[in-house]
Formats: sequence, C-alpha cells, structure tokens
Amino acid sequence: MISLFHLSVQTRKIAVLDGVRAFACFSVISYHIHYLLSRVYSFGPLIGKLAFALAMAGWSGVTLFFVLSGFLLFMPYAKALLFEQQWPSWRTFYLRRALRILPGYYLALFLLVMLSHREYLAFDHVKNLAVFMTLLMDSFHRTYQQIDGPFWTLAVEWQYYMLLPLIALGFSLVVRLGRSFAQRLALIIVCLLGMIGWGLFSHAFGSYYVAHPAATVLVPRPIFNIFLALTYGQSGKYYEDFAVGMLVSTLYIASRNASTVSAITQFLRRHCRWFWGCGVGLLFFLCVWYVFPWKTFLTPAIGPHALLVEPGFALGFGLCVLALLFGSGIYKRVLSWRPICSFGDMSYSLYIWHLPILLLFKDVVLGSMPGLGFWHAYGLYWLCVAGAVIPFAFLCYRFVEMPGMNLAHRNRQKEARARMQAASLVDKVSNRGEVVDVGRGEVAAERTALVREAAIIRKVRLVMYK
Repeated sequence: MISLFHLSVQTRKIAVLDGVRAFACFSVISYHIHYLLSRVYSFGPLIGKLAFALAMAGWSGVTLFFVLSGFLLFMPYAKALLFEQQWPSWRTFYLRRALRILPGYYLALFLLVMLSHREYLAFDHVKNLAVFMTLLMDSFHRTYQQIDGPFWTLAVEWQYYMLLPLIALGFSLVVRLGRSFAQRLALIIVCLLGMIGWGLFSHAFGSYYVAHPAATVLVPRPIFNIFLALTYGQSGKYYEDFAVGMLVSTLYIASRNASTVSAITQFLRRHCRWFWGCGVGLLFFLCVWYVFPWKTFLTPAIGPHALLVEPGFALGFGLCVLALLFGSGIYKRVLSWRPICSFGDMSYSLYIWHLPILLLFKDVVLGSMPGLGFWHAYGLYWLCVAGAVIPFAFLCYRFVEMPGMNLAHRNRQKEARARMQAASLVDKVSNRGEVVDVGRGEVAAERTALVREAAIIRKVRLVMYK
C-alpha cells in the first residue's frame, strides 16, 4: 500500500518534513485517545506523573503543524525577498491552497453533517453552517470546536493562507530598503520578530476581551465583537507560531542559495546538535513542568492558555526543525524513512477524520463493553486507528486529495510553460532590436513586429500573474 502514496505528482523536496508532519499528526491522535481515556479512567497514578504529562501534551502537534505551514508556504516569498527574484503568483498560490484544503474539508463537513449533526440542516442553524462553509468557525463561540474538533485549526490555517501574500507584500516594502543580502536578511528577521510581537499582543488583547464580554474599546460591544472575531477569534490566530516557521524558512533559503561555505550555512551545520538539544529540552520542560512542586511560580507565564505557551512550543519545534534540516543524525534518518513519510503524505485526512471515527468507536464498541480495563481500552483505541482510521484516511487521500493536487500540478506546469514562452519572446525581441540597422522601410516593419510581439508578451504575463 505504501507504494500507492507515490502516485502523487508532487515531488518531495524535503523528505524529513513529511516525517515531521506524521509525528505532528500522531501526536494529536495520541492526545485525543488519552483525553477520551481520561474521562473514564484515572490513569495518572497508573503510568506515573511524567508519563501522564507527556501523554496529555500531544495537543502541541497542532502548534507543530502551524510552524510547518509557516516554513513551507513562506519559502517562495523568502527566496523572492532575499534574492530579488520573481514574485510568486497570487493566483497560483491561492489556487493551490484551495485545491489542497477545500475538497477534503468540504467532503468531511458534508458527511459529518449528514450522518451525525443533522441539526445544522435546520433553519435556525443556517448561520452556523454558513460560518463553517466560509471557514470562520474559530471566530465564534457557537461554532468553535463543533462538528469536528480539529476543524477550528483548519480555519486558522485558511485565514493564514489568505493573509500570507499580503503579509509578504508588506515585508517587501521594508526589505527593499536593504542594499545587500545581509541587510535584506536582517530586515526580514526584524519583520518576523514584529509578527511574533503582534501575535503575542493580539493573544493578550483578545483573551482579555473574550474573558470580559462586557468590556469594549471606543465602539459598542457588538461592533467590537466583529473586530475581535477577525483578529482573535476564540483562542487566537497563532501568528507567532507561523512566524517561527517563516523565520526557519528564511534561514533555510538563505543557506541553500548562498555559498556552501557561507557563514550562515557553516554556523547552522556546526550548531545543529545544540539546536536539537535545546529544542527537545524546551519542549520536554513545557510538557512536564507542572508536575513539580514549584509549578505555581510559572503558572502565570506558561500555565494553561498563558501568553508564552504557544511561542514556547513553537520555538522548541522551530529549533528541532532547524536541526533536522541541517543535521544528519539518526532522528533525521528515522523521520525520512519512507513508511513514516507516507503517513505524512496523508496526514491531512488522518487529522480531520481521526476524532469522529474514535468517537464513533467509543460509543458503539467500547460502550458495549462495560467494565473494560484501562490497558484493554487503550489497546482497542490504537487498534481502531490501525484498522479504521488509517485505511479510511488513505482512501480520502487517494480519491479526494490527490485529484486536487494533480490539478494544481497541471496548472503549475501550464504556468511554467507560459513563463518559458514569455522568456523566449523577450529574448527574440531583444535579439531583433540589436540588428535593426537597415533601411527605413525595414525599420518600420520591424517596429510593427516588435509592437505585436510586445503585446503578446503582455498577454502572457497577464495570464501568468493574474
């Protein structure tokens, strides 16, 4: 079955990140299994405080997904900003994102509404269903974590997709002030630090006003709620997580396109083990700190929903990704292993379908087995993942996701051909301009031909950048 994953036309450029994506996905699945078990069993004393803390920290896989999205999607913009290359096509970016995300999401939404949430078909739920259709379900309390728990993160991702070209364009207004590669790199880093700062500010600002529904700023609260829904939602827009991934992407692009003996490349390769150790150490600390007696000292900063929790996990994951990109240790070889990468390929379908299937399994199968022990229930949950979640996710990946990806790939090939044709015409016009030193009649005819071909070039460019 693993070979079937490679029917996709997309070429994997950074194989280890597919393994990282698989790790993120199974972290979230593990968290939901342990969460469901915690509602029935008190298994903390059974497995120990540290193990319990690690088991319940799997939610941070969502943060890792955000970091990976920031890294991967910012790469073409980082290349354009650093090396003054051609700006990525807005049309192509939005089309590829839509074809990648929307088919699987709308299929899941349709099936879940029809099979288990038919109340959304009632007239009084039309507004709520419209919120799901427009991927704004993270913005309102009545739709947050409804129908399918992971859906709210898709809303955050989608809104980041919509904003990224605008964010990059804003960065370009600052980065163009740099006259050298080093200056442009420094200015991008400054912009990304500003984005992290905005993420932290919006989190502090939004969480306060969500917790105080009567408070407002300058305008009546109903109007302020619209602003709050767009800038914060119910738990934040996680700009700081995306920005960490974008920062790692910038360093990666800078090292890949610079000389192999550049200071950046040498520094990153020389310190990759330190990055890995610091990243893993920070993540471990954030997962287990509260089991120690002095936990109250740090609760305001890194307690549940505290300000520094998300940037802390994002920084830890960012350091680990940086180490994986520039290191060559066994952890990189494991995450680059083909079977693990295959799970990374279908991680999107695994992510959106695992919880509904686990909940159905809990109600239908485990609900009919009263008195079941913890370890038996634990094993049955993972048996459900292996026997139901993974096969169903594979079918969704093969027959829903891949057609969209193939269509996006064909559009990309078409755009590449258009660029080659435009470049060929430009060269042709340029060469003709060098030899036009003949009689006036021939010059006039040549000018007419040049005007016509210039018009063709403009049309081709309009198609390319539309």
